[in-house]
Amino acid sequence: MTRPLQNRRILLVIGGGIAAYKALDLIRRLRERGAQVRPLLTKGAQEFVTPLAAAALAGERAHTDLFDRAEEADIGHIKLARDADAIVVAPATASLMARMATGDSSDLAATVLLATTLPILIAPAMNVRMWQHPATQRNLATLRGDGVRVVGPNEGAMAEAEFGPGRLAEPAEIADAVETMLAEARPASGFGFLAGRGATAEAASGPLAGRRVLVTSGPTHEPIDPVRYLANRSSGRQGHAIAAAAAAAGATVILVSGPVAIPHPPGVQVVPVETARAMLAAVEAALPADLAIFAAAVGDWRPAETRASKIKKDGSAPAPLALVENPDILATIAGRSAGRPRLVVGFAAETDRVLENARAKIARKGCDLIVANDVSPAGGVMGGTANTVHLVGRDGTVETWPTLDKDEVGRRLIQRFARLLDP
Repeated sequence: MTRPLQNRRILLVIGGGIAAYKALDLIRRLRERGAQVRPLLTKGAQEFVTPLAAAALAGERAHTDLFDRAEEADIGHIKLARDADAIVVAPATASLMARMATGDSSDLAATVLLATTLPILIAPAMNVRMWQHPATQRNLATLRGDGVRVVGPNEGAMAEAEFGPGRLAEPAEIADAVETMLAEARPASGFGFLAGRGATAEAASGPLAGRRVLVTSGPTHEPIDPVRYLANRSSGRQGHAIAAAAAAAGATVILVSGPVAIPHPPGVQVVPVETARAMLAAVEAALPADLAIFAAAVGDWRPAETRASKIKKDGSAPAPLALVENPDILATIAGRSAGRPRLVVGFAAETDRVLENARAKIARKGCDLIVANDVSPAGGVMGGTANTVHLVGRDGTVETWPTLDKDEVGRRLIQRFARLLDP
């Protein structure tokens, strides 16, 4: 049976972070799917894993030195930049991302990444404060704008006993992202990172061709301790359907997704997050955008304190759970004085007084349009495949649609938004 990455050639650039050890597992998983993997280790990576270990698992020589006499006799870094189907950078450290974003070519990895026209996927991994630093987020936005795909980082405990976004995506997640990228990638166009973007002739001429669309989807998880978290019942089906419809309409789509159990749609750049604060950071990093659609069911509250170890039941009074308010992502983006998307759409998931609450929300948040729906348990909207939506405008006008499959709701919403962008 043909494996999903059968005979696909992957150049794996391993950055110098503690997560470099996971790159060895990634080599194994890529090879299990049929890929041929050629490792390239930065100087920092060699402090965590050895070229010998990477080469043994890959069955290929591991490359390390820009000034290798044997390799550079025939301009080896250029051959590495071309002789593959895709490049994967895992872990992508803050330093390596900065070198990529600024076109630095001070070592073999940076030089190959600068000289390539292949599709590129990066899997960032670093300390939570390094990830959230404005410089890293600017570099991330630059790389996304250049067409680089991104998977992760995930949230969790750090080596420094901290908690937050910055953990390397799991090797299986990265392998899945490689499959998706190669399935969507066009032949190399000669325009650097842009060669990694996929498109069809229909999408290229669609109503959102040339537009950049940001979509949030799914729930958020707010950790109480390493085992428990606060969450909601959102499945992400509606947000994912909207992202898929936007991609089919020709847009470049950034999907910021909370934890979901459904497949991510093809043709979009997925940024997985866990918490509301991580979602806000990812949204701000994904700007600028022409259209921003906030379909995620973001948790309004989070625990004031996340315990480092599991809270035990000892037979006394229940452990106190103090809550603090999460950032308001929709209001933050809608209220921007600079870099605000031309069209900002919010969602109002209500269990009662749907239209009244939606009108109040659009006035309070400052967005251009609200998509309101009734998510009371009797309707089965959360987790279900159908939806009944009401489009509420700034002037209070309401347009009610019949109950439709969520995929059809997504297609109709995208058609409507495209007309609003280009009347």
